[in-house]
Amino acid sequence: MTNSYAGLDDAGVATAAAGAGADVVRGMYGRPLSRVDKGGGDFATAADLEAEKTILGVIRAARPDDAVLGEEGGQQGPADSERQWLVDPLCGTLNFASGTMLVAVNVALRGGAAAVADPFSGEIFFTDGRSAQVRRDGTDAPLAPTSATGLVDVDLDPPLPHAPGFRAVDLLAHPGFAERFRPRVASTSLALTWVAAGRRAAYVAVGGDLSESVHFAAGIALCRAAGCVVTGIDGTAIGRGGHGLVAAADEETHQLLMSMIRG
Repeated sequence: MTNSYAGLDDAGVATAAAGAGADVVRGMYGRPLSRVDKGGGDFATAADLEAEKTILGVIRAARPDDAVLGEEGGQQGPADSERQWLVDPLCGTLNFASGTMLVAVNVALRGGAAAVADPFSGEIFFTDGRSAQVRRDGTDAPLAPTSATGLVDVDLDPPLPHAPGFRAVDLLAHPGFAERFRPRVASTSLALTWVAAGRRAAYVAVGGDLSESVHFAAGIALCRAAGCVVTGIDGTAIGRGGHGLVAAADEETHQLLMSMIRG
């Protein structure tokens, strides 16, 4: 049997895997789905599990020697592999389970290519680590971030065990925030792709180190490749020991948000 994924570069593998996962998520939308309790009010649905299985099938066919860290399945593949894929098969599970079409499928090669698929718009946002594009109806276009919308997505989801004293709700209460921005709460890292695409001015999330999180790695890679300003909520580079995430379309927007966060 011919392996249709064998000749793809890493960006192609990420795009194919995210797209395959998105097909599963879209196909299972609206059905009664079993749930797997993960504790702390968190859960996975049968769609999460099936989408991850499909994504892993693509990665294994294309890159059999690579390791994978999946949101649902954990660490898989060769333990000594220098290459690891980070997979979140359905970011926005609560949205999905409640019948809301705000979800993402995230696939990222640690330190390299990444893709985020929107199962319901049919768009796939992807990067090879150098440039960032969006694929719509088979046509690719470069991502162009801009703060023109004035919309800022804020992640308010608990629990936040590694969060510092600052809370995202504090930003919304800042008197200067409403003068310049309008808040949105999508409750999915799909919002990071919107920053890269110019549909959001910024995205703010509180937490620990999000740089290698299966939830955020793909979106962070896209924002960086598109030219966004990406830091922790303290303004320093994200990474081990970092806190949270501020992804802004431009330096001015980032500096303004940082002044509000610090204030």
